[in-house]
Order: sequence, then structure tokens, then C-alpha cells
Amino acid sequence: MFGRERSGTPAALLVIGLGNPEAEYAGTRHNLGAECVHLLAQRHGARLKMGKEKALTGEVRIGGALVALAFPQTYMNESGQSARLLVRRYGIEDLAQVVVVHDELDLPSARVKLKLGGGTAGNNGIKSVHAHLNSADFARVRIGIGRPPGAGQAIEYVLKRPGKAERGLLDVAVQEAADAVEAIVTDGFERTMNRVNTGK
Repeated sequence: MFGRERSGTPAALLVIGLGNPEAEYAGTRHNLGAECVHLLAQRHGARLKMGKEKALTGEVRIGGALVALAFPQTYMNESGQSARLLVRRYGIEDLAQVVVVHDELDLPSARVKLKLGGGTAGNNGIKSVHAHLNSADFARVRIGIGRPPGAGQAIEYVLKRPGKAERGLLDVAVQEAADAVEAIVTDGFERTMNRVNTGK
């Protein structure tokens, strides 16, 4: 589909965690996807390093399968630039092998749900990935952040750090999202989605 550049074994799964790269954005609601990728790297003993795909990348083995982890170092709304390069690098032929982890306003805070394809729910990172891959057929692990009270405050809301109580719940949600990614590798997407989406 995208042409292979990789000379070794293609990845079974490419996991892209969305967020903004600068330190000022660390810990904000918009960086939960990036937190999930960092957690997966930590769990499996990998270090994420800057690559030519405009992303921090690493490779891990989960259940014997090669899984590529990536945190685009573009701004959120330009994540698709990196995603397209990563798909090419890791020899992805089926976009169902791409899992994008991201925050979502349309889910209650700390609720984790999976989806294959579909709309963008207003997430500019997902819009960019969709645009650059010319398809919406990639998988998503969505971490709910809820909506702010009042209208027109979404941009400020997603770029803020949550309070202590909410942060604790989101930390658990990030762990659940990482668990879901691992389960996708070992159990398949549909089985994992059915379990996670009905689990609460």
C-alpha cells in the first residue's frame, strides 16, 4: 500500500501515541496517547529515540510479535506527517495494524474504548493521520477526558493539566490503554475491543 523501506521483518503492529512534544505539554490531557506509548516502552524495556520519521520510536516484543512504538514530534495537528513515514518504515500493508492512542472529549474522563475506523471526534491529530494516510481504516485506543463546562473552551481544556483527583484516574486509564494494546497483539483487535468496550 505505502511501499516498504524496511529491510528487516515488518512490524506486526505500529502503535502511535498522539501528543505535543514540548515539555510544557507534558502531563496535559492532550498528551495521554504519548504517555501510553512511553509506558509500553518502559514495560518492555525499550528506549524511544528520535528517528527520521519525525518521531521518537522504539521496538518491543509482545507475545513474540514485533511491535513498533512511536510518539510523533510534530505538533498534534501535524501528526499525520509522521504517521505516513512510520507506516512506510515498518512495512504496514493493512491499516488495521496501525493503532493510534489518543485523548477524546466525547468519552467520560478516564474511560477507555477501542474503535476501528470511523470519524475523528474533532481530534486534530486523528484528522491529520486520516488525511495523510488517505484512510480512516486504522484502529484507535481512545482515552476519555470528558468535555469542559461551557462552550468554546475545548482547546484550553485539552492543553491543561488535570487536577490531582482526575490525574489519578487518568493514570489508571493510561495503564488500561497500554493493557489494551498488549491484548490487541495477543488476542486480536475485535476480541479486545469487545472486552474493553463492555468492561465498565
